[in-house]
Amino acid sequence: MSTAHSLLESLRNASGGLMLAELLAQHPDVPRRTAQRWISQWIEDGQVTASGEGRARRYFRAGMTEASAPLPERDRFPDYIPLSADSRDIATYIDQPPEARKPVGYQRDFLDAYQPNVTRYLSESLRRQLHKMGKTAQADAPAGTYSRAILNRLLIDLSWASSHLEGNTYSRLDTRKLIEHGKAAQGKAAIETQMILNHKTAIELLVENIGTVGFDRYTLLNLHSALSENLLPNPADEGRIRQHVVDIGQSVYRPLSAPQQIEEALEVLLGKADQIDDPFEQSFFVLVHLPYLQPFADVNKRTSRLIANLPLFRANLCPLTFLDVPEPAYSRAILGVYEMTRVELLRDVFVWAYERSTQEYVAIKQDLAEPDPLRLAWRDVIKQSIRDVVLHPDQDALAVIRQAVLAKVPEVDRDNVQALIIEELRRLHEGVLARYGLRPSELAAWKANQVAAPSNS
Repeated sequence: MSTAHSLLESLRNASGGLMLAELLAQHPDVPRRTAQRWISQWIEDGQVTASGEGRARRYFRAGMTEASAPLPERDRFPDYIPLSADSRDIATYIDQPPEARKPVGYQRDFLDAYQPNVTRYLSESLRRQLHKMGKTAQADAPAGTYSRAILNRLLIDLSWASSHLEGNTYSRLDTRKLIEHGKAAQGKAAIETQMILNHKTAIELLVENIGTVGFDRYTLLNLHSALSENLLPNPADEGRIRQHVVDIGQSVYRPLSAPQQIEEALEVLLGKADQIDDPFEQSFFVLVHLPYLQPFADVNKRTSRLIANLPLFRANLCPLTFLDVPEPAYSRAILGVYEMTRVELLRDVFVWAYERSTQEYVAIKQDLAEPDPLRLAWRDVIKQSIRDVVLHPDQDALAVIRQAVLAKVPEVDRDNVQALIIEELRRLHEGVLARYGLRPSELAAWKANQVAAPSNS
């Protein structure tokens, strides 16, 4: 069993400090609340100092701060991401200690100056390059066809990479086991498991509802709610516009504090995003402006990374998974937006990140089988039928299916659609329940009834 002394030694030996999640990963047998209590006592005693807010809060040995700590190799902006001269200027400024940077507040002019389809953060040549990289064989198929076809892979890649940017220590393999089999990794904090499962739910929300979600308040609030479930100190902040002041760790930027001003700016932001015609420009716009506004108490960047994929899903383009994106590169690029209202560094990271994402999906783009047109055409009937069967375990499953097919499917397709529903029902498991709006307890109750039914007859 780790002791308070061993935790304190871990902090003292970490030249760049440690976030709580990183510390708990080194000492998985220590309860989170116990570690928080010890750290609070050490701060009070002057043995430990802290920098940043929320889950980004980092703890250091006394006398060491984030600004004065030597920058480890892993925390430097990577040389392999090509940068323009403007981007290098931004990185140089952001690499200064916070006390050397000018404190700034939210600049509404930054948002107001953007005119959809007139202002372009991404040049025409750059957009052409991105379209060429992201094109798939499903380009002319109904919206969302490609993202549904690669959903299993997408859930793992985007959940893992986006969580990794928040300091989550799950490996890609652990993430796969969690998403596909519901198996949490040993030695990981519960908050890390919850974060990845929340990503899975949020991605499914977008992909499975591609016809109704959009750049609107309803979609944004519910996406945030899915991503923040069970992660915020105040559960009332899940899916709700921020009602209080927030500080940005490692930054001299101070976001808006008045809820009415946040509401007004968010309405303008969503209205402009919805008008943008190019999917990549639309994606990058929300990746810039949503974190900058900080409309939520926390989980703003995660929300922006997922909703930035919405236009790509709609256009059947390769997703932006953020695979292999170094956290130092992403955080500096975001700070360039926060403190300088400049997008060049984030733009360079965005382009590099998208190229990496598409490289991962080259084999899928080449080999992906065309989606079953029958399954695509009757997907809503299939989903509702399976949901009805499971939620009514006392009814004959085949009778429920036949009734649904008879009522909604033309005679020419009825036999094939019924066969598809039965096939889906046979392979129903906990990893696909969200697709049907079902909970594990409901699946368990239905299965138990199937086992008990023969003995009751």
